[in-house]
Amino acid sequence: MAKKAKRANDINLYYMNGQAQKNSKNIKNANKQKTKEREKRIKEQNKEKKEEGFDEQTEEVIQMTNKNKIKKDKEQRKKIEQQENKRKARNKKVKLALKIFVLLALIGGAITFALVSPIFNIKEIKVINNKTLSQETIISLSELKTGDNIFKFISSNVEEKIKSNSYIEDVKIHRRVPSMIEIDVVERTHDYSVDFLGQYAYINHQGYILEISEDSKQKPIIQGITTKEEDVVVGNRLCTQDLERLEQVIKIMSVSKEYGLDTKITSINISDENEYIVYMQEEQKTIYLGDNSNLSNKILYVNAIIEQEKGISGKIYANGDLNNGFNIYFHFDV
Repeated sequence: MAKKAKRANDINLYYMNGQAQKNSKNIKNANKQKTKEREKRIKEQNKEKKEEGFDEQTEEVIQMTNKNKIKKDKEQRKKIEQQENKRKARNKKVKLALKIFVLLALIGGAITFALVSPIFNIKEIKVINNKTLSQETIISLSELKTGDNIFKFISSNVEEKIKSNSYIEDVKIHRRVPSMIEIDVVERTHDYSVDFLGQYAYINHQGYILEISEDSKQKPIIQGITTKEEDVVVGNRLCTQDLERLEQVIKIMSVSKEYGLDTKITSINISDENEYIVYMQEEQKTIYLGDNSNLSNKILYVNAIIEQEKGISGKIYANGDLNNGFNIYFHFDV
């Protein structure tokens, strides 16, 4: 019995040792399996990280490549656009040059036609607004002739030729295509006759000498000028001093016109700027006006005296200062 019990214990102990070894082996295998799985996971994680890193780098490279490609494409498009603009500019210049050439050719042809065609030969020369000079005189001054081409002269040159006459203040030449010339003149008028060496120099209100004649043509005669004899030439003007006194003469005539006396004035002596002397032959009166101060009042009194002393020859003295009590008076000739 004792041997059987001992044997049974040995068997149980063996069995327990075997089971323990088996469990230990299983644990080791499990640990190895876990270790392998962990290592596998680590490898997979590292592989994923490498792949992710590779993908990021690849993406960066692709992005850089795309940027470079976009830049190159942009530069290429810009280059093509510049070339296209240059081509268009060249074409535009060529077209412009061609248009200019055609235009010049047309103009040249038109000018040639206008200069040689008998259609544009002058058939009529017309003068307008002339009162003193005759149409024939003005046409002669212009040197234009019928039969000449209407375009074969320079207007300004013709105008200067016409203005060489002292009566012409201004002139304009108008071409009336196809065959008429119109000469539009502005004439100076003969307003006064200047007593000059037994003759008369006709002048206008600006003092231009228009003509020298032996006839005063019943214009108011201005006496006592200071302009030098050699300067009294047709086309010239009176000297500065005479021009200043001419302004006073114009004032006398203007105020006299208000009373109907301007047409009765025969002459005005301007030799003394402080004593303008007016002579009225029709009224047989010589009027001493002084320096033209208070001219309107003086002429008013002069007109009254002329009416009062009608037909009586004498002198009217209006050469005092009316503001200081001077009384205009009449002294008849003995």
